[in-house]
Amino acid sequence: MDSGGRFYFDWAASAPPFSCPPGTESPGHAALFGNPSSGHLEGRAARSALEEARRVCAEALGAEAGTLYFTSGATEANAIVLFSLLCAQAGGVWQALITTAAEHPSITNNCASLGHMGIPVHYMGVDGYGGAVPAALDKALHKHPGATMLALMYVNNETGAISDLRGLAETARRRDGKALHIHSDMAQALGKIPFTLSDMDVDSAVFSAHKVGGPRGIGILYLRKPVQTLFKGGGQERGIRPGTENTAGALYFAEALRRRTAAAAKDREEAVKKMARLVESLRTVKRCTIIPECREAVDGRYSPYILQAAFKGVPGEVMTRALDDLGFAVSTGSACSTGSKKRPVLNALGVDDSVAFTSIRISFGWNTQTGDIDALVGAVRSVLSKL
Repeated sequence: MDSGGRFYFDWAASAPPFSCPPGTESPGHAALFGNPSSGHLEGRAARSALEEARRVCAEALGAEAGTLYFTSGATEANAIVLFSLLCAQAGGVWQALITTAAEHPSITNNCASLGHMGIPVHYMGVDGYGGAVPAALDKALHKHPGATMLALMYVNNETGAISDLRGLAETARRRDGKALHIHSDMAQALGKIPFTLSDMDVDSAVFSAHKVGGPRGIGILYLRKPVQTLFKGGGQERGIRPGTENTAGALYFAEALRRRTAAAAKDREEAVKKMARLVESLRTVKRCTIIPECREAVDGRYSPYILQAAFKGVPGEVMTRALDDLGFAVSTGSACSTGSKKRPVLNALGVDDSVAFTSIRISFGWNTQTGDIDALVGAVRSVLSKL
């Protein structure tokens, strides 16, 4: 609960920010004002600060600093990978992609554009709990042997389902023939699900600062090996993401990531308890359905920070507005899909349209209190009693 009497349960969309790290409050600070590409004192100071931010982020992610590129966020980073690698021809043969229909809009909408360009996009199924599993990938690889890229979200942004990314990578690496570039949107895992990039065996991954209390407008693209990008510019970020670097954003991101990494284990342990309380409480609400229904109160297949629930007879948009009036911020799904009546992630799980229409996403974070969860469930009961 914040000081304004509001209860914030939309952390999957954007986390409340940390206070700025020392020195970044002043726009006149040399590390912020100078252009990192300039050779003068201010430019060198900015470059030094930018590279220090990269080093801190690399340490937190378990990667080499030289494999990280600052972008404007995960959405742009996803586009860089998809269009740069798939809009290229190898030996006169177009590249082809395997993904799922349960991905973030920054993947699925770009896949639609790639499809219009004639680039093959193949969709594999997700398991009953909502994540991608090796067996489904193995089947997809046999059906589409020409695939050259795999794009799979690590933690689903609407249901919290965790895909077996390590197992998927092992399955992909066993395939004979063409090498398969493995790409993952890991924005919802950052600071919440323990991992190190060196252990994940992915070729590329993306992250956004505002998911961990950093600012909007700054993200990271991890590339195990550099790629030839489709979009060109002034050569910043070693040519991967041209444009004057957001030094202040990078410093802020590094500090937020450092803090989250230090507190992640303890916060996750508390989050598991809070999620169990939320699931158990909602299961006592007669018109509530947890999505998917197989989810347990304590369930390692899901992020303990994200829950999808439906309320019979109440459209999701109506529930979100009613809860907003009572001081509770929730959403109907991905903020990037706001305004859309469709719920492709839930449809991919086999959820009936009538149920998907009545669903909302509840997500919380490190400063959510048990009392906040109890208050939310009470507010849900109040809304249902009137509708």
